[in-house]
Amino acid sequence: MSSSDQTFRGTRRPLRALVGAAALIAVLAGTAGCGSSQASTDGRDGGTVTLRIPDPGNEGVLARGKKDGSLDTALSTVGARVAWTGSAGPFAPAAQAINANQLDVALGSITSAVGALATSPGFTLFAAAQPDPVGEGILVRADSPIRGVADLAGRKVAVNQGGTGEYLLLRALATAGVPADRVQRVYLRPDQSAPAFDSGQVDAWASWSTYVVSALAGGARMLVDGRTLGSDNATVWAVRSAFAREHPEVVRALYTYLHDSSVAYRQNPEPYVNVFTDAGPQSVNGRAKEITLDFARQGSPVEPIGPDLLRRFDAVAQFFVDAGVTKQKVDVGAHVLDVATLPGSRP
Repeated sequence: MSSSDQTFRGTRRPLRALVGAAALIAVLAGTAGCGSSQASTDGRDGGTVTLRIPDPGNEGVLARGKKDGSLDTALSTVGARVAWTGSAGPFAPAAQAINANQLDVALGSITSAVGALATSPGFTLFAAAQPDPVGEGILVRADSPIRGVADLAGRKVAVNQGGTGEYLLLRALATAGVPADRVQRVYLRPDQSAPAFDSGQVDAWASWSTYVVSALAGGARMLVDGRTLGSDNATVWAVRSAFAREHPEVVRALYTYLHDSSVAYRQNPEPYVNVFTDAGPQSVNGRAKEITLDFARQGSPVEPIGPDLLRRFDAVAQFFVDAGVTKQKVDVGAHVLDVATLPGSRP
């Protein structure tokens, strides 16, 4: 990466308009077959409601649900089916795809959701899981002289803007009493962050389990994890707001499936790893598989978004305002659906 690339940004400098475009294309790439011939604007294909979800890849409850057909079976009870579109990735481009009516459901974090709600509130949050205590954090290379958060002063740290990475870094600095402007935030997409980190163009990388696993397996060191820095970055599930209004019974059925499957996943994660293949770039093996299974066992099941989570979401939104990440405080509660209130739900 040349010095003229200008990808490396200082604190609160604007993100380039093109950042995120490639990720958005990845999300939308598989949606060409989901136009009017497959699903109308109200999500119906004839008499069946079509629920568009990013393809889950090779790991997790949705991957298993895709392989064994159990998700379609669960949705069929309310007259719905899944259309797998594009591929799972960061939440920001998925939120754009939801707003463009190219996607109905996406998985992210409350920090990324707050960042997206600040500019594009076309989705509703309907479920969450407790913050990942060990799978998110700040990484440094194995030979790095950085031994504590205070050592980040004067360094470059890769983060995704307005999401998990930026939140984790700012939270760590606040906890350690390091002024935020003493550290250069380098705004990169996760797929850009890995090569920048590996090549030494940044000194540290704040990220989450999707990317942390491979970094740790490759020899990186976790400087501080979510539990240590007191992260309250819950995982959240989002649904296109118009879809939720038109098909609440489908959202309810999806929630029930996610809840039950996430309980089983935590108890015995092995069947949810390498679901389709145990070879090739999508698979995890050796040390990476050990880390993945360990993270899964320490995770939490999907649950409704009740008053306690709402209060904590509000605190995250306030943190982002205080840190200057968002200009105004996002009213997260205005974009939350309590699945416990849906008729027939079983949260």
